[in-house]
Amino acid sequence: MMQTFQQDCMELAMRKFREGKVDRRALLAGLVGLGVLPAGSDAAAQAAQEMVMVNWGGVANQGFGTNYGAPFMAANPGWKVVQDSTGPSAGRIRSMVESGRTTWDLCDSSASSAILLGKAGLLNKIDYSVVQKSDVISPAFAMEHGAAPYSFSSVLIYDTAKFPNGGPQNWADFYDVQKFPGTRLLRRDALAVLDGAQMALGKSPAALYPLDVPACLAKLREIRRNCVFWTNGSESEQFMRTGEAVMGQIWHTRATILERETSGRLKFIWNQGLLQGGIFVSPRGNPGGAMVQKLLASMLANPEPQVELLKFLGNGPTNPRAAAVVPEEFKRFNPTDPANVAVQCTLDGTWWGENYAELNSKVLDVITG
Repeated sequence: MMQTFQQDCMELAMRKFREGKVDRRALLAGLVGLGVLPAGSDAAAQAAQEMVMVNWGGVANQGFGTNYGAPFMAANPGWKVVQDSTGPSAGRIRSMVESGRTTWDLCDSSASSAILLGKAGLLNKIDYSVVQKSDVISPAFAMEHGAAPYSFSSVLIYDTAKFPNGGPQNWADFYDVQKFPGTRLLRRDALAVLDGAQMALGKSPAALYPLDVPACLAKLREIRRNCVFWTNGSESEQFMRTGEAVMGQIWHTRATILERETSGRLKFIWNQGLLQGGIFVSPRGNPGGAMVQKLLASMLANPEPQVELLKFLGNGPTNPRAAAVVPEEFKRFNPTDPANVAVQCTLDGTWWGENYAELNSKVLDVITG
């Protein structure tokens, strides 16, 4: 009886596909859901001949499509890489995999999500016989369940007009409201915020982890009334642009926009910046199967597309050969330029993956308390 039902459903799905009412991707998802094709199987991959790369929207579709998808398709005739800007949150990935209806192949995620979802068995392991660890500048960018084809940093930005005698140069200065008065800007999140607090307490960036959480929370509590908090990148720009904050911790991509826009009045520094990998993960049961490993490998292996992404989106390259081909005018804004890396701290994604949920709740309590 079940086989007859499945056959009827399959015939209906195929008819809708032939009539153009569903696309190949939807057809494949339906067949996987019916159990006609096992999720992640070779048959599913062959039926698809397509992989979906999921990002967070905006111009990322164009950036990733042009610089990562297009070169892969040129090198692998018959395969198509499409962009989806749904927003690959850890919750969405979990729900998709646990429902047995995975339709995403590669997701722009984070180190902490790679740890959490990987431990739960919801991600494919990175096949390092295909993906090369030597194609990234740091072991932090080649994790068990994710790898980083781009990078970004959380940096200190300040309004030079408010500090004619010189602005803050580190996180200790950021926390010194007497020497550097004015409203501070922080993200409404534990990640990078507590790391900055730890450096403000005097701990060496070279030996930052594990964080002394009680001390960091107490440090944050000291300036809580002197802060405003952002939740997305555009909001962080606006707080600085309007003068509501005189300094802040924001992503370097947003700081770059502000520095260029204001001809240097709003200036950011790399010193004690928190360098992070833009970790991509592959949900378990992805329709493209093992081919996703080749896609990720190609994203890491080729420095030129990564440099083009730096020019277009501001995201830093992670391939160690990329620095040599970054044009001079972009080095100032490249988080992985050797001179900039030398003064930053690489955020420990493994430590954060094990502690994020608990610490984020505690930071939100401080912020709202």
